[in-house]
Formats: sequence, C-alpha cells, structure tokens
Amino acid sequence: MTSTSTASRLSRLCCTLAPLLLLSYGVLRLIDGMDGHHGPGPAWNAGHLCFLAAFLLLGALLWELRALIPTSTARMRTAAGAATAAGLFGAACFVWVILGDLFPALSDTAPLPTPLELAGPLVFQLGLLTLLIMLVTTRPRQLPIWSPALVFAFFLLITVNLDLLPLAALVLMAALTPLTRSRTLHAAR
Repeated sequence: MTSTSTASRLSRLCCTLAPLLLLSYGVLRLIDGMDGHHGPGPAWNAGHLCFLAAFLLLGALLWELRALIPTSTARMRTAAGAATAAGLFGAACFVWVILGDLFPALSDTAPLPTPLELAGPLVFQLGLLTLLIMLVTTRPRQLPIWSPALVFAFFLLITVNLDLLPLAALVLMAALTPLTRSRTLHAAR
C-alpha cells in the first residue's frame, strides 16, 4: 500500500485542535495552581478534559501520520507500524492517567502501573517523532526538517517544567502547521 501524500481532513483537525487543547490545559493548569497547589476544582477538571481530548486527537494523528508514510518496502512498513504502535500505546497510557486524575475512584481501583507511567510518555514521544522523521526522510519529502525538531522542542519544554505547557503548545502548533495544509505534502522543503 502506498501513501496518499495528502493531509486528510482528520489530520488537519488533529493538528489544529490538539495544540489548542494543550494550550487550554496549560493555561487552566496555571490558573488552578494560583493558590499554590494543583487539585480538583473547576479549572483542574476543565483542564484535564482538554488534556484528555488533546491526547485522543494525538492518538488519531498518529494513525493519520502512519497513512502518509510510503510503505513500499517491508522495512518501511515495519518501522511505521512499530512507531505507530508505540505512539498509540503511549497515548493510551496518558489517557489512563488523565482518566484517573478526573475519576479518583478509577485511579484507586486500577492505577497505571509505575513502569508504564515512566514508559508511556517516552514511547509516545518516540513514536510521534519517528513518524515525523520518516515523513522528512522519505522521498519525496513530505515535511520540512524543522517540524520534528519543533516537536522535540515541545517535549523538552514540558520536561523542563509543566508550567511551560502554554509555550510548548504554541511550539507544537507551529511544528504541525505543515500538516494542516490541504495541498499535497511532497512540496515540503
């Protein structure tokens, strides 16, 4: 199966809404923390609903990115499939934790195992970055090289301090901008 090389309506929606929802979560997280702690309350709950929606969209985006990668060889199919699986697994770990934050009874009865709390974010990052890098390195190039570099900067910013999430969300929005265009992607430079 070969790639369609065109950003779908779903991928454009994911690339636009996921960063906006992460921005909303980051701002609501800052508002929630103004009293010195983060915890249940209106800003906390609204922020986590935005965070949940963002990760559901990021999961859909991983699937959409997979569809853009040319899979003419077994190696490409395997690499794209593994990156997609890793990214989806990591996104599922995020969703599990977010649902546990929103519903403490769920977290008490079915907490995400500690090894997955550590591995989930890493494999999500690895999966997403791998798919984006594959879109840069395949011929014809489907993304500019700065796109995965900005996604890496997004991950670095939130690793340094979660209070940087609003800025990180804007960086992610810039990184995904080439995927929001409805034109054929192989004109990327």
